[in-house]
Amino acid sequence: MATVLAIETSCDETAVAIVNNREVCSSIIVSQIPVHQQYGGVVPEVASRQHLETINEAIAEAIKQAELGWNQIDGIAATCAPGLVGALLVGLTAAKTLAMVHNKPLVGVHHLEGHIYATYLSEPSLNPPFLSLLVSGGHTSLIYVKDCGIYETLGQTRDDAAGEAFDKVARLLKLGYPGGPVIDKLAQTGNPHAFALPEGKVSLPGGGYHRYDGSFSGLKTAVLRLVQQLEQDGRQVPVADLAASFQETVARSLTKKAIACALDYGLDTISVGGGVAANSGLRKNLQAAAIEHNLRVLFPPLKFCTDNAAMIGCAAADHLSRGHTSPLTLGVESRLPLSQVMKLYQSES
Repeated sequence: MATVLAIETSCDETAVAIVNNREVCSSIIVSQIPVHQQYGGVVPEVASRQHLETINEAIAEAIKQAELGWNQIDGIAATCAPGLVGALLVGLTAAKTLAMVHNKPLVGVHHLEGHIYATYLSEPSLNPPFLSLLVSGGHTSLIYVKDCGIYETLGQTRDDAAGEAFDKVARLLKLGYPGGPVIDKLAQTGNPHAFALPEGKVSLPGGGYHRYDGSFSGLKTAVLRLVQQLEQDGRQVPVADLAASFQETVARSLTKKAIACALDYGLDTISVGGGVAANSGLRKNLQAAAIEHNLRVLFPPLKFCTDNAAMIGCAAADHLSRGHTSPLTLGVESRLPLSQVMKLYQSES
């Protein structure tokens, strides 16, 4: 069982954790949300500077909380793709420095693989194969998890990711940033059936619709048109009802596709990862549908839904135990398909 110090700086959280196999020894997350709220979204240059200011303190605090010495740490990991290039560089450079100074192997980790491994932190007995529904601000995908580093993307959004749609709709409703938590909270007081909104189906050339791919751009536009029409008619915009109807539509769409995909591929377990995995509407819809179809659905604890280093450390520990390490020449990439995860590693000879 490998013990790994992991760093996650792909976007707007500076996170450091120490993980022993699938057990979290410490987890530090320094959120930048208050900094970016004034801009209405993440500003890449600002994010990079914030990481620089907080990374050293976060590393020191993670080591202190874990109560471990460097001789008890087997490797150093960092998210290297995908993400904001400047932000990724801060974390990877810190990891490389620690690896060289303490003579430890380096393990680069794909951010989406980290979200897959988040479920292992609360379900240590989980093993492939299973279906992973990744829903975050930047990604919405259905992934066939075959083994460590071996993944097949079966479905994905053709435009906006689910989390991105939440942020954009929150902006339309003047609810601020980030949109997911505030819409979820408002939805509790609204009527989810007040407005009929489009689920965003993707047409197939020969007719019919794609069973696993989806779209959220049209849903966002439908909310915009609805708000504009209500304002034009001089009516008050029922924000809570709109939030509830929007959330219900997203949750229903994701649930239908995930259930269909799991059944078609004979997979009895669906794990959910990413920031939108914390959404109460999605949890309610997917859990109810899973019971109906005799499937198991697993959600990470809320603290491991959003970006964190514990999930990165969990993935790195598995790779390290299999002899997968990364060269010190490893770079960062803003985009990297999950199918190319193994290009980050060199196996032990």
